[in-house]
Amino acid sequence: MPSVETVSALERRLNATIPQQALRTQVANRLKHIGRTAKIAGFRPGKIPAKVLEQHYGMEARQEALGQALQHSFAEAVDEQKLRVAGDPEFTVKTNDWNADEIEYSATFEVYPEVVLGDVAVESVERATYELSQSDIDNTIATLRKQRASYAGVDRAAATDDKVVIDFVGTLDGAVFQGGEAKDYPVELGSGRMLPEFEAAIAGMKVGETKSFDMTFPENYHGKDVAGKVVTFAITLNSVEGPVLPEVDAEFAKSVGIADGDVAKLAEEIRSNLLREVVRRLKGRNKDAAMDALLKIAQFDLPKALVQWESQRLMEQTAKDMEQRGMTAKGMQLPPELFRERAEKRVKLGLILADLVEKYNLQAEPEKVRGLVEDYAQSFEHPEEVVRWYYADPARFQEIENLVLEENVVDWVLSRAQVSDKALEFAELMGS
Repeated sequence: MPSVETVSALERRLNATIPQQALRTQVANRLKHIGRTAKIAGFRPGKIPAKVLEQHYGMEARQEALGQALQHSFAEAVDEQKLRVAGDPEFTVKTNDWNADEIEYSATFEVYPEVVLGDVAVESVERATYELSQSDIDNTIATLRKQRASYAGVDRAAATDDKVVIDFVGTLDGAVFQGGEAKDYPVELGSGRMLPEFEAAIAGMKVGETKSFDMTFPENYHGKDVAGKVVTFAITLNSVEGPVLPEVDAEFAKSVGIADGDVAKLAEEIRSNLLREVVRRLKGRNKDAAMDALLKIAQFDLPKALVQWESQRLMEQTAKDMEQRGMTAKGMQLPPELFRERAEKRVKLGLILADLVEKYNLQAEPEKVRGLVEDYAQSFEHPEEVVRWYYADPARFQEIENLVLEENVVDWVLSRAQVSDKALEFAELMGS
């Protein structure tokens, strides 16, 4: 009769036996199967005597049969004991005698914890809010105009958004440092490509003017020779071109994707896209706030195996992302420990969400799943094709279902916690 002993909070050890006769039968069957195609000098495939097969493949057949028997025996035992196994078991075979009546073994493994949550009603949650305004639409149109601006020479001092051409010489202790000198160098003021102090020195200059000034490089500047040091720059402004913004007309509307050039449609499309993005970002912020509240009231141990798996998955995902961005991650060793904290948080939240969904019947309703898919699809040219694409693949569809489950849990938290609304600024919400 299998027995289970408690090793630690989540670790268990199963002690059980496997009848030797069952193994012998499995070994014989495996050897018979191997004999159909095995090639041994002096014998034709399918005609190899059992003793010869035993000599050549007996150990391999026994190991395979034992491995399968261990898995089968373990699965039956944990099912009988109603144990929820987290991760793979570690088997130890205690009987080395193949002639014994039974093979004794132990399996050490972890079980899922009992999720223990405190009272979410005592937790304070700040819910982010934002109301889209006409100024947001106007500002977006202004940004689109800037992106499509042409440039022309101007007879005035250089200002933000101008394109200028300069000569400059930078000296450290009276000598020009490496990379500190250039002629006819283009700079777009306000783009952030140059250090702020450098751009600020150019602003207000007129064509033909020369200016000298001292500037301190940041401590973390990539040029080690000048990092954290005071250098002297001499700048000569050669030319200034100011932006010429396009009119908001039919041609402008066509340039940003409105086929018939209808300016009213442009404004409406911008409003729809902004509203969709505002909703998405508010959901993300409020989800994080709700999940943080759940983590505060959750007290239970995590299975080490699940944390290790998640750490490994995050490490592989990071390496893949690095390669997609053109970075060489092949052969680079990213220690799993770097991802342990994130992995623990993700595993803990996963267990909490699964528990809440089951206890409070927070399953994803089909109509809500459909609504989320259709909402995603609206940002594409052919929404109906995107909808079909999601429904055609169980894995993609599962991703959407999981998002709906998360939304249900967020709603559950916000309906019980002490919630206060916080109105955000547009730039704060958009992360700029």
